Amino acid sequence: MKNTLQLYSLATPNGQKVSICLEEMGLDYEAHTINILKNEQFTDEYKQINPNSKIPALIDPAGPEGKKITLMESGAILQYLAEKTGMFLPKETQARFEVMQWLFFQMAGVGPMFGQFGHFYKYAKDQCNHPYPVERYSKEVKRLLSVIDKQLSSHSYIANDNISIADFSIYPWLKALDQFYEAQEHLNLNEYKYISSWFNELSERPKLKKGLNVCPFPE
Repeated sequence: MKNTLQLYSLATPNGQKVSICLEEMGLDYEAHTINILKNEQFTDEYKQINPNSKIPALIDPAGPEGKKITLMESGAILQYLAEKTGMFLPKETQARFEVMQWLFFQMAGVGPMFGQFGHFYKYAKDQCNHPYPVERYSKEVKRLLSVIDKQLSSHSYIANDNISIADFSIYPWLKALDQFYEAQEHLNLNEYKYISSWFNELSERPKLKKGLNVCPFPE
């Protein structure tokens, strides 16, 4: 392992945001695929790394004070990497908290609500034919999209006018709405013009594109 960062992940939105961050920061790391479709996250070996049996997880052998640190929760990992490198998180107090609030917005709102929407809209069609879950989560996803779109109407990036870990956190979830859930028409994604402009700009970043494909789903 030496001093190389060890990433345990899969190319889901939560996994992608960490690999995007690692690539954008130019950090050396080794990636290990945890296939959640085969329940590899529940093995005793992986639980030693992430007791919550989720992806992603990160081990930094050269952590604070030179000691190894093991981290779970993608938001905490993004913050840790930003503080370790001094990149994509402002040092000035107000700007820093502007970024952190949008990171927490993603963790508490975008991720859970988008994920529930995708579950009921695409993956649980055969298990639940009642319209209520899809209606409920569609409405909430659209509300959250409107919040993001309004923010981007007056800012170049999610938190302010500089790209940050907040952008890396939210981007994969927006991509998932079309790529994974195939819900572009259902959600009228093209109506959010500021999101579309921001999304298209980020999609052209070579390192971001590389980060999306780290730990791909096994064929």
